[in-house]
Amino acid sequence: MVCGLGLEAVREDAPSSRSRVPTAVRRIRMDTGIRITERPSQLLRLLHLVSPSLPVGAFAYSQGIEWAVEAGWIRTAEDVQDWLLDQLVNSLARLDLPLLVRMWGAARAREPEAMACWVDWLLAARETAELRAEETNRGRALADLLVAWGLGGAGDWRPVLARSQAAGVAFAASAWGIPEGDAALGYAWTWLENLVLAAAKIIPLGQTRGQQVLRRLLGEVPAAVEEALSLPDEEIGASSPALAIASSAHETQYMRLFRS
Repeated sequence: MVCGLGLEAVREDAPSSRSRVPTAVRRIRMDTGIRITERPSQLLRLLHLVSPSLPVGAFAYSQGIEWAVEAGWIRTAEDVQDWLLDQLVNSLARLDLPLLVRMWGAARAREPEAMACWVDWLLAARETAELRAEETNRGRALADLLVAWGLGGAGDWRPVLARSQAAGVAFAASAWGIPEGDAALGYAWTWLENLVLAAAKIIPLGQTRGQQVLRRLLGEVPAAVEEALSLPDEEIGASSPALAIASSAHETQYMRLFRS
């Protein structure tokens, strides 16, 4: 336990081990015969929270893909799939998602100092100025949105939430009663969707092939979330040399569509 509230605190604070299972797979039958989740309001709020329509600027970033395409590292749909799968397995599952879960626990326990500690960890692990700037720019936009929504406590927590998009997602999920496993699934989904769409524009792949890549990668997300939920504090961390090189080079790329 590094920041005061580690994985054990999240487990102890959670309503039950069953609630950690994504709610979308637990269903009940209504009198009308329509089948819906046990937590429809939480599901709708999660869909809203990870929607690409949120004004947080997700569409403006390619996380190095734009330079990787120019350099010839990524040419095909298969290259995109391999690039993103490597990041999902070796980075998202071992850094972003475990820290998101701990941020969720800090928000649930109302411990802004613990939240700030996990945010510091995440920012320190961002390997380029571009990736750190993206994290904070999107974090600031999401924090402002949470305040505008009138989410309880968002105004008081804004200084720490504005430093990281993951912090804002964790805070909103906790406030709305969205289990940490569901929040992690949603976070991974929106990360994949944004980058597949970026690749579809840059290569270009076309919408159909892009959706085929996204569909194949979605099958890997549950295992990544399961690993993140069980990873102990001392094992959190990742290094992605190819991503770091591509992101660094993108900062000075002469012609680019995406923000640096």
